[in-house]
Amino acid sequence: MSLFGLSLGRLLEALRCLPGVGPKSAQRMAFHLLESDREGGRHLAQALLEALDKMTHCQTCRILSETDLCSLCADSRRDRGQLCVVEMPSDVQAIEQATSYSGRYFVLMGHLSPLDGVGPEALGMDLLAKRLDTDQIREVILATNLTVEGEATAYYISELAQTRGITTTRIAHGVPLGGELEFIDSNTLSHAFQSRRHL
Repeated sequence: MSLFGLSLGRLLEALRCLPGVGPKSAQRMAFHLLESDREGGRHLAQALLEALDKMTHCQTCRILSETDLCSLCADSRRDRGQLCVVEMPSDVQAIEQATSYSGRYFVLMGHLSPLDGVGPEALGMDLLAKRLDTDQIREVILATNLTVEGEATAYYISELAQTRGITTTRIAHGVPLGGELEFIDSNTLSHAFQSRRHL
């Protein structure tokens, strides 16, 4: 039981469900909302309830959406021939904010991880395969994370695409813009050398 009562204890426990929020962070957030910004706390609670009630997944790309077809999939100006495959909805937002990419997306909602029981069916690979078969896609851009699981997922998807004669590309990775080689870790530098291209 919390020193300050059951309701605060439940709030602290609820806040800890967020990624990266431990006991101290949860306590700091809870005390801030209760001591300094109760109106903000009410607004947060209302916005969270509304999002939980209204948000679903787009039937085509699986991004979070309030409708069955998200605004990206409904936009006829986007290139239907390019399909960028990402792990999470936040990846779509990052790409949209940082690039001029104008194709379509497919969100896996994770990555292959057999040890954790996450196989192709959990990632919607059947829906992805259907899109590859029916959507006249000419290029699949693999933008999964550069982890062992992300690489395995990218390989699996590249096999799906290549058996259908669809060009598969992988986003570049390596030395960041403005990065100095002496400060780059060896794995990143190794990938950068392997992924070098002609100028």
